[in-house]
Amino acid sequence: MTAPRAGLGAVPQADGSTRFRFWAPALDGVTLELGDGRTQALKPDPQGLFEHRFARCPAGTAYRYRLPDSTAVPDPASRAQADDVHGDSLVVDPGAYAWKHDQWRGRPWSQTVIYELHPGLCGGFKGVAGELPRLAELGITAIELMPVADFPGRRNWGYDGVLPYAPDRAYGAPDDLRALVDEAHGLGLMVFLDVVYNHFGPDGNYLNAYAPAFFRDDVQTPWGAAIDFRRPQVRAFFTENALHWIEEYRIDGLRFDAVHAIHDPDWLQQTARAIRASAQAAGRFVHLVLENDDNRAELLRPTSEGAHYDAQWNDDAHHALHVLLTGEREGYYAAYADAPARHLARCLSEGFAYQGETFEPSGHARGTRSADLPPAAFVMFLQNHDQVGNRAFGDRLSVLCREPEALRAATALLLLAPSIPLLFMGEPWGSRTPFLYFTDHTDAKLAGLVREGRRREFARFRAFADPATRERIPDPNEPATFERSRADALEDDVGARIHADELRHLLRVRREHVVPGIDGCVSLGARAIGDAAVCARWRLGDGRVLTLAANFGEEPITLDPSPAGALVHSTRIAQAHAAPAGDAVPLPAFCCAAWIA
Repeated sequence: MTAPRAGLGAVPQADGSTRFRFWAPALDGVTLELGDGRTQALKPDPQGLFEHRFARCPAGTAYRYRLPDSTAVPDPASRAQADDVHGDSLVVDPGAYAWKHDQWRGRPWSQTVIYELHPGLCGGFKGVAGELPRLAELGITAIELMPVADFPGRRNWGYDGVLPYAPDRAYGAPDDLRALVDEAHGLGLMVFLDVVYNHFGPDGNYLNAYAPAFFRDDVQTPWGAAIDFRRPQVRAFFTENALHWIEEYRIDGLRFDAVHAIHDPDWLQQTARAIRASAQAAGRFVHLVLENDDNRAELLRPTSEGAHYDAQWNDDAHHALHVLLTGEREGYYAAYADAPARHLARCLSEGFAYQGETFEPSGHARGTRSADLPPAAFVMFLQNHDQVGNRAFGDRLSVLCREPEALRAATALLLLAPSIPLLFMGEPWGSRTPFLYFTDHTDAKLAGLVREGRRREFARFRAFADPATRERIPDPNEPATFERSRADALEDDVGARIHADELRHLLRVRREHVVPGIDGCVSLGARAIGDAAVCARWRLGDGRVLTLAANFGEEPITLDPSPAGALVHSTRIAQAHAAPAGDAVPLPAFCCAAWIA
Protein backbone atom coordinates (compact mmCIF):
# COMPACT_ATOMS: atom_id res chain seq x y z
CA MET A 1 0.00 0.00 0.00
CA THR A 2 1.31 3.45 -1.00
CA ALA A 3 0.48 6.22 1.44
CA PRO A 4 -0.28 9.61 -0.19
CA ARG A 5 1.78 12.68 0.54
CA ALA A 6 -1.05 14.98 1.58
CA GLY A 7 -1.41 15.75 5.27
CA LEU A 8 -5.18 16.29 5.26
CA GLY A 9 -8.00 13.92 4.46
CA ALA A 10 -8.51 10.20 5.01
CA VAL A 11 -5.19 8.39 4.61
CA PRO A 12 -5.02 4.57 4.76
CA GLN A 13 -2.15 3.35 6.95
CA ALA A 14 0.08 0.30 6.67
CA ASP A 15 -1.58 -1.34 9.72
CA GLY A 16 -5.00 -1.26 8.06
CA SER A 17 -6.31 1.74 9.95
CA THR A 18 -7.21 5.08 8.38
CA ARG A 19 -5.97 8.41 9.68
CA PHE A 20 -8.35 11.35 9.37
CA ARG A 21 -7.13 14.97 9.47
CA PHE A 22 -9.39 17.99 9.25
CA TRP A 23 -8.31 21.64 9.64
CA ALA A 24 -11.09 23.68 11.25
CA PRO A 25 -9.45 26.54 13.19
CA ALA A 26 -12.78 28.28 13.83
CA LEU A 27 -14.18 25.33 15.83
CA ASP A 28 -13.54 23.96 19.32
CA GLY A 29 -14.89 20.53 18.47
CA VAL A 30 -16.16 18.42 15.58
CA THR A 31 -17.48 14.88 15.22
CA LEU A 32 -16.23 12.39 12.67
CA GLU A 33 -19.04 10.11 11.48
CA LEU A 34 -18.52 6.91 9.46
CA GLY A 35 -21.10 5.46 7.16
CA ASP A 36 -21.23 2.27 9.25
CA GLY A 37 -22.50 4.25 12.24
CA ARG A 38 -19.27 4.72 14.17
CA THR A 39 -18.62 8.24 15.47
CA GLN A 40 -15.82 10.02 17.27
CA ALA A 41 -15.83 13.43 18.92
CA LEU A 42 -12.59 15.22 18.03
CA LYS A 43 -10.62 18.00 19.73
CA PRO A 44 -8.22 20.32 17.89
CA ASP A 45 -4.53 20.90 18.48
CA PRO A 46 -3.38 24.54 18.96
CA GLN A 47 -3.33 25.09 15.18
CA GLY A 48 -6.93 23.92 14.73
CA LEU A 49 -6.06 20.47 13.33
CA PHE A 50 -8.39 17.59 14.22
CA GLU A 51 -6.98 14.08 13.89
CA HIS A 52 -8.13 10.51 14.62
CA ARG A 53 -7.37 6.97 13.50
CA PHE A 54 -10.11 4.40 12.94
CA ALA A 55 -9.32 0.70 12.67
CA ARG A 56 -11.17 -1.43 10.10
CA CYS A 57 -11.85 1.46 7.78
CA PRO A 58 -11.19 0.10 4.27
CA ALA A 59 -11.39 1.83 0.91
CA GLY A 60 -14.96 2.69 0.09
CA THR A 61 -15.90 3.62 3.65
CA ALA A 62 -18.17 6.68 3.70
CA TYR A 63 -17.56 9.47 6.21
CA ARG A 64 -18.47 13.05 7.02
CA TYR A 65 -17.70 15.74 9.58
CA ARG A 66 -20.48 17.01 11.86
CA LEU A 67 -20.06 20.62 12.98
CA PRO A 68 -21.31 21.98 16.33
CA ASP A 69 -24.36 23.53 14.63
CA SER A 70 -25.28 20.03 13.31
CA THR A 71 -24.22 20.79 9.73
CA ALA A 72 -22.68 17.76 8.01
CA VAL A 73 -19.83 18.64 5.63
CA PRO A 74 -17.63 16.64 3.28
CA ASP A 75 -13.89 16.42 3.76
CA PRO A 76 -12.26 19.37 1.93
CA ALA A 77 -9.43 16.93 1.08
CA SER A 78 -11.85 14.17 0.03
CA ARG A 79 -10.29 11.73 -2.44
CA ALA A 80 -13.74 10.75 -3.76
CA GLN A 81 -17.39 11.49 -3.09
CA ALA A 82 -20.16 8.94 -2.69
CA ASP A 83 -22.50 11.13 -4.71
CA ASP A 84 -21.92 14.87 -5.13
CA VAL A 85 -20.21 17.78 -3.37
CA HIS A 86 -22.74 18.00 -0.52
CA GLY A 87 -22.66 14.31 0.39
CA ASP A 88 -20.38 11.82 2.10
CA SER A 89 -16.70 11.49 1.30
CA LEU A 90 -15.10 8.09 0.64
CA VAL A 91 -11.86 6.52 1.85
CA VAL A 92 -9.63 5.77 -1.16
CA ASP A 93 -6.56 3.52 -1.24
CA PRO A 94 -4.13 5.12 -3.72
CA GLY A 95 -1.98 1.98 -3.83
CA ALA A 96 -4.69 -0.45 -4.88
CA TYR A 97 -4.41 0.19 -8.62
CA ALA A 98 -2.00 -2.16 -10.44
CA TRP A 99 -0.13 -0.07 -13.00
CA LYS A 100 0.52 -1.80 -16.34
CA HIS A 101 3.12 0.68 -17.57
CA ASP A 102 5.10 1.08 -14.39
CA GLN A 103 8.35 1.98 -16.19
CA TRP A 104 6.95 5.10 -17.87
CA ARG A 105 9.05 8.17 -17.08
CA GLY A 106 7.47 10.69 -19.42
CA ARG A 107 8.74 12.65 -22.42
CA PRO A 108 10.96 15.72 -22.75
CA TRP A 109 9.19 19.07 -22.96
CA SER A 110 10.54 19.65 -26.47
CA GLN A 111 8.43 16.74 -27.77
CA THR A 112 5.17 18.12 -26.41
CA VAL A 113 2.13 18.64 -28.66
CA ILE A 114 -0.92 19.21 -26.44
CA TYR A 115 -4.55 18.30 -27.14
CA GLU A 116 -6.88 20.01 -24.65
CA LEU A 117 -10.18 18.25 -23.98
CA HIS A 118 -13.19 18.23 -21.67
CA PRO A 119 -13.55 14.79 -20.05
CA GLY A 120 -17.33 15.01 -19.69
CA LEU A 121 -17.92 15.75 -23.36
CA CYS A 122 -15.77 12.74 -24.26
CA GLY A 123 -17.76 10.30 -22.11
CA GLY A 124 -15.76 10.50 -18.91
CA PHE A 125 -12.38 8.93 -18.21
CA LYS A 126 -13.26 5.72 -20.06
CA GLY A 127 -14.48 7.68 -23.05
CA VAL A 128 -11.27 9.71 -23.17
CA ALA A 129 -9.26 6.47 -23.06
CA GLY A 130 -11.11 5.33 -26.17
CA GLU A 131 -9.96 8.47 -28.02
CA LEU A 132 -6.27 7.99 -27.27
CA PRO A 133 -5.24 5.71 -30.17
CA ARG A 134 -6.62 8.19 -32.73
CA LEU A 135 -4.78 11.07 -31.07
CA ALA A 136 -1.49 9.17 -30.82
CA GLU A 137 -1.73 8.18 -34.49
CA LEU A 138 -2.12 11.84 -35.48
CA GLY A 139 1.10 12.77 -33.70
CA ILE A 140 -0.33 14.27 -30.52
CA THR A 141 2.05 13.58 -27.60
CA ALA A 142 0.03 14.90 -24.63
CA ILE A 143 -3.60 15.28 -23.65
CA GLU A 144 -4.61 18.03 -21.26
CA LEU A 145 -7.71 17.40 -19.17
CA MET A 146 -9.79 20.39 -18.18
CA PRO A 147 -10.23 20.37 -14.37
CA VAL A 148 -11.60 17.18 -12.87
CA ALA A 149 -11.89 18.31 -9.22
CA ASP A 150 -15.36 17.56 -7.83
CA PHE A 151 -17.92 20.18 -8.86
CA PRO A 152 -21.69 20.52 -8.23
CA GLY A 153 -23.94 18.48 -10.54
CA ARG A 154 -22.94 16.38 -13.53
CA ARG A 155 -22.03 19.10 -16.05
CA ASN A 156 -19.43 21.80 -15.53
CA TRP A 157 -16.37 23.25 -17.20
CA GLY A 158 -14.52 22.20 -14.03
CA TYR A 159 -13.60 25.69 -12.85
CA ASP A 160 -16.37 25.58 -10.23
CA GLY A 161 -14.67 22.75 -8.35
CA VAL A 162 -14.88 22.73 -4.54
CA LEU A 163 -13.09 19.49 -3.61
CA PRO A 164 -9.67 19.74 -5.27
CA TYR A 165 -8.46 16.21 -4.41
CA ALA A 166 -11.51 14.27 -5.66
CA PRO A 167 -12.04 13.36 -9.34
CA ASP A 168 -15.65 14.15 -10.14
CA ARG A 169 -17.93 11.13 -9.97
CA ALA A 170 -19.59 12.14 -13.26
CA TYR A 171 -16.31 11.29 -15.02
CA GLY A 172 -15.57 8.05 -13.19
CA ALA A 173 -13.93 6.63 -10.10
CA PRO A 174 -10.37 7.49 -9.04
CA ASP A 175 -9.09 4.23 -10.51
CA ASP A 176 -10.80 5.08 -13.82
CA LEU A 177 -8.61 8.17 -13.98
CA ARG A 178 -5.56 6.07 -13.14
CA ALA A 179 -6.52 3.63 -15.89
CA LEU A 180 -6.79 6.52 -18.37
CA VAL A 181 -3.33 7.75 -17.43
CA ASP A 182 -1.98 4.20 -17.66
CA GLU A 183 -3.50 3.69 -21.11
CA ALA A 184 -2.07 6.98 -22.32
CA HIS A 185 1.40 6.02 -21.12
CA GLY A 186 1.15 2.72 -22.98
CA LEU A 187 0.58 4.70 -26.18
CA GLY A 188 3.45 7.12 -25.49
CA LEU A 189 1.12 9.95 -24.51
CA MET A 190 1.62 12.27 -21.57
CA VAL A 191 -1.36 13.39 -19.49
CA PHE A 192 -1.57 16.97 -18.24
CA LEU A 193 -4.20 18.21 -15.80
CA ASP A 194 -5.62 21.72 -15.44
CA VAL A 195 -5.71 22.65 -11.74
CA VAL A 196 -7.53 25.60 -10.14
CA TYR A 197 -5.90 27.09 -7.05
CA ASN A 198 -7.20 30.66 -7.32
CA HIS A 199 -10.79 30.14 -6.11
CA PHE A 200 -13.51 27.66 -5.16
CA GLY A 201 -16.87 27.39 -6.88
CA PRO A 202 -20.00 28.96 -5.32
CA ASP A 203 -21.86 25.70 -4.60
CA GLY A 204 -20.58 23.10 -2.14
CA ASN A 205 -17.76 25.11 -0.57
CA TYR A 206 -18.17 24.83 3.20
CA LEU A 207 -14.78 26.26 4.20
CA ASN A 208 -16.21 29.46 5.64
CA ALA A 209 -18.21 27.41 8.16
CA TYR A 210 -15.11 26.00 9.88
CA ALA A 211 -12.01 27.61 8.31
CA PRO A 212 -12.77 31.22 7.32
CA ALA A 213 -9.03 31.83 7.72
CA PHE A 214 -8.68 30.10 4.35
CA PHE A 215 -9.68 33.42 2.76
CA ARG A 216 -8.46 37.00 2.96
CA ASP A 217 -10.70 39.88 3.99
CA ASP A 218 -8.58 42.53 2.26
CA VAL A 219 -8.27 41.23 -1.32
CA GLN A 220 -11.02 40.34 -3.76
CA THR A 221 -10.85 38.36 -7.01
CA PRO A 222 -13.46 38.03 -9.78
CA TRP A 223 -14.79 35.03 -7.83
CA GLY A 224 -14.89 36.59 -4.34
CA ALA A 225 -12.46 36.78 -1.43
CA ALA A 226 -8.92 35.78 -2.35
CA ILE A 227 -7.46 32.59 -0.95
CA ASP A 228 -4.96 33.39 1.79
CA PHE A 229 -1.69 31.85 0.65
CA ARG A 230 0.12 33.60 3.48
CA ARG A 231 -1.05 30.84 5.84
CA PRO A 232 1.14 27.71 5.95
CA GLN A 233 -1.90 25.41 6.21
CA VAL A 234 -3.37 26.89 3.03
CA ARG A 235 -0.06 26.71 1.18
CA ALA A 236 0.35 23.06 2.18
CA PHE A 237 -3.21 22.22 1.14
CA PHE A 238 -2.56 23.26 -2.45
CA THR A 239 1.10 22.26 -2.77
CA GLU A 240 0.23 18.78 -1.58
CA ASN A 241 -2.73 18.73 -3.95
CA ALA A 242 -0.33 19.24 -6.86
CA LEU A 243 1.86 16.43 -5.55
CA HIS A 244 -1.25 14.28 -5.08
CA TRP A 245 -2.00 14.34 -8.81
CA ILE A 246 1.59 13.78 -9.82
CA GLU A 247 2.44 11.03 -7.36
CA GLU A 248 -0.85 9.18 -6.85
CA TYR A 249 -2.16 9.47 -10.42
CA ARG A 250 1.19 9.74 -12.26
CA ILE A 251 0.04 12.87 -14.09
CA ASP A 252 2.87 14.15 -16.31
CA GLY A 253 2.20 17.85 -16.04
CA LEU A 254 -0.02 20.51 -14.52
CA ARG A 255 -1.48 23.67 -16.01
CA PHE A 256 -2.08 26.23 -13.23
CA ASP A 257 -5.21 28.25 -13.96
CA ALA A 258 -5.20 32.08 -13.71
CA VAL A 259 -2.30 32.43 -11.29
CA HIS A 260 -2.54 36.23 -11.52
CA ALA A 261 -5.38 35.80 -8.99
CA ILE A 262 -3.00 34.12 -6.50
CA HIS A 263 -1.75 37.01 -4.40
CA ASP A 264 1.40 35.35 -3.11
CA PRO A 265 3.72 34.50 -6.01
CA ASP A 266 6.23 32.98 -3.60
CA TRP A 267 3.84 30.06 -3.19
CA LEU A 268 4.14 29.34 -6.91
CA GLN A 269 7.90 29.07 -6.58
CA GLN A 270 7.63 26.95 -3.44
CA THR A 271 5.29 24.54 -5.19
CA ALA A 272 7.49 24.33 -8.27
CA ARG A 273 10.44 23.40 -6.03
CA ALA A 274 8.42 20.67 -4.31
CA ILE A 275 7.27 19.19 -7.61
CA ARG A 276 10.75 19.32 -9.15
CA ALA A 277 12.18 17.52 -6.13
CA SER A 278 9.50 14.82 -6.34
CA ALA A 279 10.04 14.31 -10.06
CA GLN A 280 13.81 14.17 -9.70
CA ALA A 281 13.55 11.57 -6.94
CA ALA A 282 11.33 9.41 -9.16
CA GLY A 283 13.41 9.95 -12.31
CA ARG A 284 10.43 11.42 -14.15
CA PHE A 285 9.75 14.22 -16.60
CA VAL A 286 7.08 16.46 -15.02
CA HIS A 287 6.09 19.68 -16.76
CA LEU A 288 4.55 22.82 -15.24
CA VAL A 289 2.58 25.39 -17.23
CA LEU A 290 1.02 28.68 -16.16
CA GLU A 291 -1.90 30.76 -17.24
CA ASN A 292 -0.90 34.23 -16.08
CA ASP A 293 -2.47 37.41 -17.39
CA ASP A 294 0.28 39.39 -15.66
CA ASN A 295 2.90 37.98 -18.09
CA ARG A 296 5.54 37.60 -15.35
CA ALA A 297 8.55 36.23 -17.20
CA GLU A 298 10.55 35.66 -13.99
CA LEU A 299 8.40 32.63 -13.15
CA LEU A 300 9.64 30.99 -16.36
CA ARG A 301 13.37 31.43 -15.77
CA PRO A 302 15.22 28.35 -14.46
CA THR A 303 16.72 28.66 -10.99
CA SER A 304 19.30 26.58 -9.20
CA GLU A 305 16.52 25.34 -6.89
CA GLY A 306 14.15 24.38 -9.71
CA ALA A 307 11.61 27.01 -8.70
CA HIS A 308 10.33 27.72 -12.19
CA TYR A 309 7.68 26.75 -14.70
CA ASP A 310 8.35 25.25 -18.11
CA ALA A 311 6.01 27.55 -20.01
CA GLN A 312 3.06 29.92 -20.02
CA TRP A 313 0.01 29.99 -22.25
CA ASN A 314 0.71 32.83 -24.71
CA ASP A 315 -2.54 34.76 -24.89
CA ASP A 316 -0.77 37.61 -26.68
CA ALA A 317 0.06 35.40 -29.66
CA HIS A 318 -3.50 34.08 -29.76
CA HIS A 319 -5.05 37.54 -29.67
CA ALA A 320 -2.85 38.87 -32.46
CA LEU A 321 -3.59 35.83 -34.64
CA HIS A 322 -7.30 36.08 -33.89
CA VAL A 323 -7.41 39.67 -35.12
CA LEU A 324 -5.58 38.66 -38.31
CA LEU A 325 -7.93 35.75 -38.95
CA THR A 326 -11.28 37.28 -38.02
CA GLY A 327 -10.89 41.05 -38.05
CA GLU A 328 -12.48 41.27 -34.58
CA ARG A 329 -11.42 44.34 -32.62
CA GLU A 330 -13.62 44.50 -29.51
CA GLY A 331 -12.78 43.58 -25.94
CA TYR A 332 -9.17 42.63 -25.35
CA TYR A 333 -8.64 42.25 -29.12
CA ALA A 334 -8.64 46.06 -29.27
CA ALA A 335 -5.17 46.04 -27.73
CA TYR A 336 -3.82 44.14 -30.77
CA ALA A 337 -5.92 45.65 -33.55
CA ASP A 338 -3.55 48.58 -34.22
CA ALA A 339 -0.79 46.35 -35.61
CA PRO A 340 -1.61 42.62 -35.25
CA ALA A 341 1.26 41.48 -37.47
CA ARG A 342 3.74 43.50 -35.40
CA HIS A 343 2.36 42.07 -32.17
CA LEU A 344 2.54 38.55 -33.61
CA ALA A 345 6.12 39.10 -34.78
CA ARG A 346 7.14 40.20 -31.29
CA CYS A 347 5.51 37.07 -29.82
CA LEU A 348 7.39 34.83 -32.25
CA SER A 349 10.67 36.61 -31.51
CA GLU A 350 10.41 37.51 -27.81
CA GLY A 351 7.48 35.66 -26.23
CA PHE A 352 5.14 38.34 -24.89
CA ALA A 353 3.74 41.15 -27.01
CA TYR A 354 3.33 43.28 -23.87
CA GLN A 355 6.50 43.51 -21.79
CA GLY A 356 5.72 46.48 -19.58
CA GLU A 357 3.79 48.65 -22.02
CA THR A 358 0.36 50.01 -21.12
CA PHE A 359 -2.38 47.52 -21.89
CA GLU A 360 -5.28 49.68 -23.01
CA PRO A 361 -8.17 47.51 -21.76
CA SER A 362 -6.88 47.92 -18.20
CA GLY A 363 -4.98 51.19 -18.51
CA HIS A 364 -2.04 49.65 -16.61
CA ALA A 365 1.39 48.38 -17.53
CA ARG A 366 1.35 44.68 -18.35
CA GLY A 367 4.12 42.12 -18.56
CA THR A 368 7.85 41.96 -17.98
CA ARG A 369 10.81 41.47 -20.31
CA SER A 370 10.75 38.03 -21.93
CA ALA A 371 13.15 38.30 -24.89
CA ASP A 372 15.76 36.14 -23.17
CA LEU A 373 13.41 33.18 -22.76
CA PRO A 374 13.49 30.28 -25.24
CA PRO A 375 10.56 29.77 -27.62
CA ALA A 376 9.55 26.60 -25.75
CA ALA A 377 8.78 28.74 -22.68
CA PHE A 378 5.50 29.62 -24.42
CA VAL A 379 2.49 27.49 -25.31
CA MET A 380 0.87 28.79 -28.49
CA PHE A 381 -2.66 28.03 -29.69
CA LEU A 382 -5.32 29.21 -32.08
CA GLN A 383 -8.16 28.00 -29.84
CA ASN A 384 -8.68 26.73 -26.30
CA HIS A 385 -11.57 26.33 -23.86
CA ASP A 386 -11.42 30.02 -22.85
CA GLN A 387 -11.08 31.57 -26.27
CA VAL A 388 -13.93 29.51 -27.72
CA GLY A 389 -16.17 28.94 -24.70
CA ASN A 390 -16.08 32.51 -23.43
CA ARG A 391 -17.74 33.65 -26.64
CA ALA A 392 -21.50 34.10 -26.37
CA PHE A 393 -22.23 31.30 -28.84
CA GLY A 394 -19.05 29.25 -28.44
CA ASP A 395 -17.91 29.88 -32.03
CA ARG A 396 -14.83 28.07 -33.29
CA LEU A 397 -12.40 29.53 -35.82
CA SER A 398 -13.71 27.06 -38.38
CA VAL A 399 -16.87 29.21 -38.32
CA LEU A 400 -15.37 32.63 -37.60
CA CYS A 401 -12.37 32.72 -39.90
CA ARG A 402 -13.00 34.85 -42.96
CA GLU A 403 -10.84 32.71 -45.24
CA PRO A 404 -10.27 28.92 -44.76
CA GLU A 405 -6.84 29.13 -46.39
CA ALA A 406 -5.81 31.70 -43.77
CA LEU A 407 -6.75 29.23 -41.02
CA ARG A 408 -4.63 26.56 -42.76
CA ALA A 409 -1.71 29.00 -42.76
CA ALA A 410 -2.18 29.79 -39.07
CA THR A 411 -2.28 26.07 -38.23
CA ALA A 412 1.00 25.55 -40.06
CA LEU A 413 2.56 28.47 -38.19
CA LEU A 414 1.32 27.04 -34.89
CA LEU A 415 2.67 23.54 -35.50
CA LEU A 416 6.02 24.45 -37.10
CA ALA A 417 7.13 27.22 -34.74
CA PRO A 418 9.54 26.10 -31.98
CA SER A 419 7.10 27.11 -29.25
CA ILE A 420 4.90 24.36 -27.78
CA PRO A 421 1.62 23.94 -29.71
CA LEU A 422 -1.80 23.29 -28.20
CA LEU A 423 -4.85 22.08 -30.12
CA PHE A 424 -8.39 22.20 -28.76
CA MET A 425 -10.74 19.22 -28.84
CA GLY A 426 -12.17 18.71 -32.32
CA GLU A 427 -9.68 21.10 -33.93
CA PRO A 428 -7.64 18.41 -35.76
CA TRP A 429 -10.78 17.47 -37.71
CA GLY A 430 -12.04 20.99 -38.33
CA SER A 431 -15.00 20.64 -35.96
CA ARG A 432 -17.65 23.32 -36.44
CA THR A 433 -19.80 22.53 -33.39
CA PRO A 434 -19.78 25.21 -30.69
CA PHE A 435 -18.10 24.84 -27.33
CA LEU A 436 -20.38 26.62 -24.89
CA TYR A 437 -20.21 27.50 -21.22
CA PHE A 438 -22.26 24.97 -19.20
CA THR A 439 -23.18 24.23 -15.58
CA ASP A 440 -25.57 22.00 -13.61
CA HIS A 441 -26.65 23.99 -10.56
CA THR A 442 -29.62 22.45 -8.76
CA ASP A 443 -30.28 25.70 -6.89
CA ALA A 444 -32.66 27.58 -9.19
CA LYS A 445 -31.61 30.96 -7.81
CA LEU A 446 -27.92 30.29 -8.46
CA ALA A 447 -28.68 28.91 -11.91
CA GLY A 448 -30.59 32.10 -12.70
CA LEU A 449 -27.76 34.31 -11.45
CA VAL A 450 -25.27 32.46 -13.65
CA ARG A 451 -27.54 32.73 -16.70
CA GLU A 452 -28.23 36.43 -16.27
CA GLY A 453 -24.65 37.22 -15.32
CA ARG A 454 -23.39 35.54 -18.47
CA ARG A 455 -25.80 37.51 -20.65
CA ARG A 456 -25.03 40.77 -18.84
CA GLU A 457 -21.28 40.47 -19.46
CA PHE A 458 -21.84 40.66 -23.22
CA ALA A 459 -23.87 43.89 -23.04
CA ARG A 460 -20.76 45.98 -23.73
CA PHE A 461 -20.35 44.43 -27.19
CA ARG A 462 -22.14 46.09 -30.10
CA ALA A 463 -23.67 42.84 -31.31
CA PHE A 464 -25.40 42.35 -27.96
CA ALA A 465 -26.53 45.89 -27.20
CA ASP A 466 -30.13 44.82 -27.78
CA PRO A 467 -31.50 42.90 -24.74
CA ALA A 468 -33.48 40.66 -27.10
CA THR A 469 -30.23 39.52 -28.70
CA ARG A 470 -28.73 38.75 -25.31
CA GLU A 471 -31.71 36.52 -24.54
CA ARG A 472 -30.53 34.23 -27.35
CA ILE A 473 -27.29 33.45 -25.49
CA PRO A 474 -27.62 29.80 -24.39
CA ASP A 475 -28.55 29.13 -20.79
CA PRO A 476 -25.51 27.45 -19.20
CA ASN A 477 -27.72 25.30 -16.97
CA GLU A 478 -29.81 23.77 -19.77
CA PRO A 479 -28.74 20.16 -20.58
CA ALA A 480 -28.97 21.01 -24.29
CA THR A 481 -26.16 23.56 -23.87
CA PHE A 482 -23.86 20.76 -22.75
CA GLU A 483 -25.01 18.38 -25.48
CA ARG A 484 -24.49 20.95 -28.23
CA SER A 485 -20.86 21.30 -27.13
CA ARG A 486 -19.80 17.79 -28.11
CA ALA A 487 -17.24 17.99 -30.91
CA ASP A 488 -18.39 16.26 -34.10
CA ALA A 489 -17.01 12.75 -34.53
CA LEU A 490 -16.41 13.36 -38.29
CA GLU A 491 -14.92 9.91 -38.92
CA ASP A 492 -16.82 9.58 -42.22
CA ASP A 493 -16.51 13.19 -43.36
CA VAL A 494 -14.22 13.64 -46.35
CA GLY A 495 -13.31 17.21 -45.44
CA ALA A 496 -12.46 16.16 -41.89
CA ARG A 497 -10.16 13.41 -43.15
CA ILE A 498 -8.37 15.85 -45.43
CA HIS A 499 -8.02 18.26 -42.51
CA ALA A 500 -6.61 15.51 -40.27
CA ASP A 501 -4.25 14.30 -43.00
CA GLU A 502 -2.73 17.76 -43.31
CA LEU A 503 -2.37 18.08 -39.55
CA ARG A 504 -0.75 14.63 -39.41
CA HIS A 505 1.71 15.76 -42.09
CA LEU A 506 2.49 18.99 -40.25
CA LEU A 507 3.23 17.09 -37.05
CA ARG A 508 5.51 14.75 -38.99
CA VAL A 509 7.40 17.76 -40.36
CA ARG A 510 7.60 19.19 -36.85
CA ARG A 511 8.88 15.89 -35.45
CA GLU A 512 11.53 15.49 -38.14
CA HIS A 513 12.74 19.05 -38.64
CA VAL A 514 11.83 21.18 -35.61
CA VAL A 515 11.76 19.03 -32.47
CA PRO A 516 15.44 17.92 -32.71
CA GLY A 517 16.48 21.57 -32.43
CA ILE A 518 14.02 22.98 -29.87
CA ASP A 519 16.40 22.55 -26.93
CA GLY A 520 18.90 25.37 -27.21
CA CYS A 521 16.82 27.23 -29.82
CA VAL A 522 17.26 31.03 -29.93
CA SER A 523 15.41 33.68 -31.89
CA LEU A 524 17.15 35.42 -34.75
CA GLY A 525 14.37 37.98 -34.95
CA ALA A 526 10.96 38.41 -36.52
CA ARG A 527 9.37 41.22 -38.44
CA ALA A 528 5.99 42.26 -39.74
CA ILE A 529 5.78 42.48 -43.52
CA GLY A 530 2.99 44.91 -44.13
CA ASP A 531 -0.25 44.74 -42.21
CA ALA A 532 -0.97 41.00 -42.32
CA ALA A 533 2.24 39.01 -42.76
CA VAL A 534 5.23 38.01 -40.64
CA CYS A 535 8.60 36.40 -41.14
CA ALA A 536 10.51 34.84 -38.21
CA ARG A 537 13.85 33.06 -37.92
CA TRP A 538 15.39 30.87 -35.21
CA ARG A 539 18.74 29.18 -34.79
CA LEU A 540 17.87 25.69 -33.65
CA GLY A 541 19.85 23.99 -30.94
CA ASP A 542 21.66 21.80 -33.48
CA GLY A 543 22.84 24.82 -35.50
CA ARG A 544 20.28 24.76 -38.31
CA VAL A 545 18.17 27.82 -39.10
CA LEU A 546 14.37 27.65 -39.26
CA THR A 547 12.48 30.34 -41.15
CA LEU A 548 8.70 30.70 -41.06
CA ALA A 549 6.80 33.17 -43.20
CA ALA A 550 3.03 33.56 -42.99
CA ASN A 551 0.77 35.81 -45.03
CA PHE A 552 -2.76 36.24 -43.69
CA GLY A 553 -3.65 38.98 -46.18
CA GLU A 554 -5.55 38.90 -49.45
CA GLU A 555 -2.58 40.05 -51.55
CA PRO A 556 0.72 38.28 -52.23
CA ILE A 557 3.84 39.61 -50.57
CA THR A 558 7.49 39.38 -51.50
CA LEU A 559 10.18 37.95 -49.27
CA ASP A 560 13.35 39.74 -50.18
CA PRO A 561 15.83 38.22 -49.82
CA SER A 562 14.39 34.73 -50.00
CA PRO A 563 14.85 32.52 -46.94
CA ALA A 564 17.91 30.29 -47.08
CA GLY A 565 17.58 26.52 -47.13
CA ALA A 566 15.14 23.88 -48.27
CA LEU A 567 11.40 24.49 -48.34
CA VAL A 568 10.05 21.81 -45.97
CA HIS A 569 6.38 22.84 -45.98
CA SER A 570 4.00 25.27 -47.60
CA THR A 571 0.23 25.45 -47.42
CA ARG A 572 0.19 26.50 -51.09
CA ILE A 573 3.08 24.51 -52.53
CA ALA A 574 2.20 25.12 -56.14
CA GLN A 575 2.75 28.85 -55.68
CA ALA A 576 5.23 29.21 -52.80
CA HIS A 577 8.56 27.82 -53.97
CA ALA A 578 12.20 27.94 -53.14
CA ALA A 579 14.26 30.57 -54.93
CA PRO A 580 18.01 30.96 -55.42
CA ALA A 581 19.64 32.38 -52.32
CA GLY A 582 19.32 36.14 -52.26
CA ASP A 583 16.55 36.34 -54.84
CA ALA A 584 13.10 37.53 -53.91
CA VAL A 585 10.43 34.86 -53.42
CA PRO A 586 6.68 35.41 -53.66
CA LEU A 587 4.48 34.35 -50.76
CA PRO A 588 0.87 34.05 -51.92
CA ALA A 589 -2.14 35.29 -50.04
CA PHE A 590 -3.22 33.11 -47.09
CA CYS A 591 -0.05 31.05 -47.05
CA CYS A 592 2.53 29.78 -44.56
CA ALA A 593 5.87 28.33 -45.60
CA ALA A 594 8.84 26.91 -43.70
CA TRP A 595 12.49 26.65 -44.69
CA ILE A 596 15.35 24.80 -42.97
CA ALA A 597 18.98 25.72 -43.64
